Amino acid sequence: MDNNFAISEYPDAAAITKQLDELIKKPIYSIKPEALQRYLDSYYGGKCSKSKALIDKAVDYIPGGVQHNLAFNFPFPLVFVKAEGAYLYDLDGNRYYDFLQAGGPTVLESNPAVVREKAIEILSECGPSTGLFHEYEYLLAEKISELMPAVEMFRMLNSGTESAMAAIRIARLATGKKKIIKMGGAYHGWSDQLAYSIRIPGSKWTQASGVPAYIFRHTQEFFPNDLNDLERKLQLNRLRGGTAAVIIEPIGPESGTRPLDYNFNRGAEELCRRYGALLIFDEVVTAFRLGPSGAQGYFNVSPDLTLFGKVVAGGYPSAGGIGGKKEYMKYLSAGISGGSKHKKALVGGTLAANPLSCAAGYHMICEMEKTGAAKKAGKAGDLLTGGLQDLIKKYGLPFVAFNQGSIVHLETVGTMHFAIDWKKIWKIPGIMKETSKRKTEMEHMGAAYMAEGLVTLAGSRLYTSAAYTEEMIKDALAGFDRVFANVAVIEG
Repeated sequence: MDNNFAISEYPDAAAITKQLDELIKKPIYSIKPEALQRYLDSYYGGKCSKSKALIDKAVDYIPGGVQHNLAFNFPFPLVFVKAEGAYLYDLDGNRYYDFLQAGGPTVLESNPAVVREKAIEILSECGPSTGLFHEYEYLLAEKISELMPAVEMFRMLNSGTESAMAAIRIARLATGKKKIIKMGGAYHGWSDQLAYSIRIPGSKWTQASGVPAYIFRHTQEFFPNDLNDLERKLQLNRLRGGTAAVIIEPIGPESGTRPLDYNFNRGAEELCRRYGALLIFDEVVTAFRLGPSGAQGYFNVSPDLTLFGKVVAGGYPSAGGIGGKKEYMKYLSAGISGGSKHKKALVGGTLAANPLSCAAGYHMICEMEKTGAAKKAGKAGDLLTGGLQDLIKKYGLPFVAFNQGSIVHLETVGTMHFAIDWKKIWKIPGIMKETSKRKTEMEHMGAAYMAEGLVTLAGSRLYTSAAYTEEMIKDALAGFDRVFANVAVIEG
């Protein structure tokens, strides 16, 4: 296997699943109330006053006070003003280790100078957007296609959400079928049709407020890591008009929070071929983070369509795109028809593929490839995960830490490991109540990490970049140690 991949040893999905099964059976372990209060008083109350003052103003004009879900943190969002290397800095001058990495795209480092300089250059030459074609559109598409063999063509969009919407349209046009099967618990953006069974397998429409139920008529789910369940759905659909596509996150739903067996993706590919459905890989997080050829290269799978997000713009705005084999990408509307007369899906965006985003994405990907950034970030992820596992043993906690390279999971309450079985409908209220309670404690843990200078994704996921050194990881682990030392069973 290519030695440029971030994953040094693929996790044992069955063993991790067993640990997570045990975690959600146990009482909730979280930061002690008195320790949390100390953080609230001394840190948030004493060292984050400028952030608090600005957020108090923002809530009058912005729903929830922030524009992005990842920006919310208990007890209030902090205001960040600088990103550099492995660090973030807030409005009050506090420094943090950046384990959010803008949600995953900055594998090289936060705000790398080599990309920033190219961005400034393009701004000086032609500005961020002209609405017309720029050379960087071609260079970015060529580079992605060069690195990912299954991506013979690439179309830039504005987000991963738009990429998933486009993929569904392509799949339906290419196959003449309507039904889409997704992996339960996976998040493929917030479009109506895919706001189905997100975060918790079996949750169906329950987290899709504002979406009419009929929208999900052709959207289905299968249980994560269960090829038999996927085949049952494909078999049933064959009697009802067939399946247009199966869409999956190749390391598991929610960026691998529920890990998949190593051979799962090949099994899914075989089933798609057998039943005439397109295989769609959602590589919004894994593309270039797992290695130059993404998850499809790591698992040696050839998806028909690939979804891209943040990384294709190097962390800059208008970050998304769809790639795939020419026989399917031809169903996208385009300026040059080439004489084809089949129907095409209308997709686009005024700022899609703007020069700034394409230049940033191209130079970021080139620099990542040149420096072996994915592998370096993966080594940092291994060090962080190993250190977290040692701390869990040190304090005798039921927590579960594992990683897929530079994607690190720290499950303290197992909120997203619950699942809903509609055959046992009487259990649903209890599950909803339990996940809500555990989510609150996950936020409390996240607040403690933040006060120790550790920015995480919701207190349960951490991304490492190539900027991390062994000393930095050790220092970060000292912060986790201080939090873990104040963890106990939470009553009630």
